[in-house]
Amino acid sequence: MNPGQNTFQEQQQGRIPKINIGGTGISDITLHETMDLFDQWIAEKKPRQICVTPVNCVVWAYQNNRLQKIYNDSDLTLCDGVPLIWASSFIGKQKLRGRVTGLDLLPQYMERAYQKKYTVFFLGSAPGVAAQYKEQLEAKYPGIEVVGVYSPPYAAQFSAEENQKMVEMINAAAPDILWVSLTAPKQDYWIAQNLPQLKSVLNIGIGGALDVAVGKFNRAPVWMQKNGLEWLYRFIKEPRRLFRRYFVEAPAILPILLKQKFANK
Repeated sequence: MNPGQNTFQEQQQGRIPKINIGGTGISDITLHETMDLFDQWIAEKKPRQICVTPVNCVVWAYQNNRLQKIYNDSDLTLCDGVPLIWASSFIGKQKLRGRVTGLDLLPQYMERAYQKKYTVFFLGSAPGVAAQYKEQLEAKYPGIEVVGVYSPPYAAQFSAEENQKMVEMINAAAPDILWVSLTAPKQDYWIAQNLPQLKSVLNIGIGGALDVAVGKFNRAPVWMQKNGLEWLYRFIKEPRRLFRRYFVEAPAILPILLKQKFANK
């Protein structure tokens, strides 16, 4: 058994229920429930970490106790993809009730942020993307409070100076919501590392959702989204970049699920 699985039950005490998939707890929550919970947490003003977690991140976490601990300690570890719903059904009686992707969460919760006058900060993505999304939001929602955007220079690991610069920019704005687009799991490591000193309330890793939000990439048709084929649509659009993710990394979850299923029996 992966050592990270030993403490799974202890880590879930007092939290939103999570379903164990390969030792990683995936939050059993719907998109609407997630947004309602965000409202509650913003009112409480306690910093929270939210991870948006696809299949390949569950595989990496199975192989990396530090990453698995981040996902199991996070306030929410969201189901980013129908395959994780299938996985939960395969390994046990309790099936995840829905998926909560960054591609859905970002635009839908930004509308609510406008309605409730929440302040937001966008960190990451390619240069100019977050600024472009800010402009689009301001055109669509006059008066929306986007209090900061910053795209750090690409680096496998940020220097201490760059990291402190990012933290100081965020804390000067003190947003209700910090959307972090540094790709997973880099964004999850970054939030976990800096959460104790951040003055942002919701700290959400959203991967490439900003690119889709500004129209850089199109989403799959709804019927593909609902039937777990969004990955195929994305692969067709970017085969060279996504081949390894979908045909090498993601399938590695199959032996993990088989091992867990037989262990449960």
